Amino acid sequence: MSKSNTTMSLRGVILWCVWLCLLQLSLGAVRHYKLDVKYRYGEPDCKEQVVMGINGQFPGPTIRAKAGDTLHIAVTNKLVTEGTVIHWHGIRQYGTPWADGTASISQCAISPGETFHYRFTVDKAGTYFYHGHYGMQRTAGLYGFLIVDLAKGKKEAFDYDGEFNLLLSDWWHQSTHEQQLALSSIPFRWINEPQSLLMNGRGQYNCSLAANVMNTSLSQCKFKGNEECAPQIFHVHPNKTYRIRIASATSLASLNLAIGNHKLVVVEADGNYVKPFTVNDIDIYSGESYSVLLTTNQDPKKNYWISIGVRGRKPNTPQGLTILNYKTISASIFPTSPPPITPQWDDYNHSKTFTYKIIARKGTRKPPQHYDRRLLLLNTQNLVGGYTKWAINNVSLVLPSTPYLGSIKFNVNGSFDTKSPPDTFSEDHDIYKPPLNPNSNIGNGVYMFQLNQVVDVILQNANVMKGQNSEIHPWHLHGHNFWVLGYGDGKFQQGDERKFNLKNPPLRNTAVIFPYGWTALRFKADNPGVWAFHCHIQPHLYMGMGVIFAEAVLNVKKIPREALACGLLRKVLINKKHN
Repeated sequence: MSKSNTTMSLRGVILWCVWLCLLQLSLGAVRHYKLDVKYRYGEPDCKEQVVMGINGQFPGPTIRAKAGDTLHIAVTNKLVTEGTVIHWHGIRQYGTPWADGTASISQCAISPGETFHYRFTVDKAGTYFYHGHYGMQRTAGLYGFLIVDLAKGKKEAFDYDGEFNLLLSDWWHQSTHEQQLALSSIPFRWINEPQSLLMNGRGQYNCSLAANVMNTSLSQCKFKGNEECAPQIFHVHPNKTYRIRIASATSLASLNLAIGNHKLVVVEADGNYVKPFTVNDIDIYSGESYSVLLTTNQDPKKNYWISIGVRGRKPNTPQGLTILNYKTISASIFPTSPPPITPQWDDYNHSKTFTYKIIARKGTRKPPQHYDRRLLLLNTQNLVGGYTKWAINNVSLVLPSTPYLGSIKFNVNGSFDTKSPPDTFSEDHDIYKPPLNPNSNIGNGVYMFQLNQVVDVILQNANVMKGQNSEIHPWHLHGHNFWVLGYGDGKFQQGDERKFNLKNPPLRNTAVIFPYGWTALRFKADNPGVWAFHCHIQPHLYMGMGVIFAEAVLNVKKIPREALACGLLRKVLINKKHN
């Protein structure tokens, strides 16, 4: 071969390699995980319990990928007597609605002994988590972190020297099976407040880390360091900036997080950049995630408390505590000051002040200026056939046995109520003095949207059935981010539209409704599939506080057969081929 031909051949090989590298970068990597879901004995708060673990650990392993990567996660159900699914909270699942991990909505529950393969692309960097979405399995401990880093070559909008993750949860000593029975009994039995609060799956029920420096009836915790409930201590160097990724997988509790003597700069919410702002503490509701920046500019000869406490409900649960350790001193030296004081549980002005500061960072996609359809959704507590339920516009959600995604895709009759639920509620409904026995029913109808339709949702809060009380409800939308256009007190009126923020509303996937208030959201129905929209408080969802959105389902292609082969779909799929 001549020298010129050899040179051309080498040049061709080099160009081919460059093209392959660019293609791989554009497509992202494929990352494989295997998750085995199984009960185990554990001591999350120093009391032995049955815990739902993954690969023998609790919480489940952190899943990490880069934006643009494809995750292939094989989930095997080793629970023996119950089904399971896993929802990838905050991942939009464009083109893969069957991988959203919602039993009876996007897929069949994974039967004991079976494996389901979730395959989806993580298209957006951010702080997310995953959790069970079958029965009350999240309460039992089925959750873990899911972190999506920026694609290679991309740079964050803020600088930091290191990072650590903080997964928050609450913990009961009553099993979830007992809780489910209590919530669906006559007479109704409430599950009451959690026994402890956990940080990364660790808490203390029968002692306090800060007993020596605060007024408490609990004894001082004494650990050797290898106990499962021993706190995970976070080690930092002085004069550095750390990114703390925080997510709340709580079943019930709204939380307040603070770090003694340190300010927190909020920079990310639910995987979206926000305009940075500085606070002493943050309120975080179930289903939310944040990134905050912490600068270690305090006395390096001291350690400091990291604390979480209950908000929005009269607490009967001690603070959860761990230690921020400056590496200049021993991690075994406890802070000499009491932990930060959690704001009064019903100080809603404190909560609102924090929430209202969250606005989009410059450059964030802006919302459409007008909506095509508006839903006004009133959440109420009701009696239905003697059972205590939560309802939306007087419909309490009970999921069907056949997944909506397959039922709508293949036009299966009789699998769910084809009558659309109400778009609004009665104008004369008094949110402060609701009727004792409104005309409520159970149902499983669906709100149907056209592709790319712009939808406004006004979430309206009201009084509970008995007493004078309105609760906080964090609402989570699957398959989308939405713009939070605004909040208000009292009953929503048409003139309240003038309060909407169309300039820089934050993009979120979870938003809170405050007591006796409303929250306005806007989203674009641009993701074909069937999506849950529900209160993220586990017992409230179990009692019916949710709705179902479906959009352009006929556009969905290549649904794996294993996702749908249950209920009325089993016979349909035996002889039916689909794209």
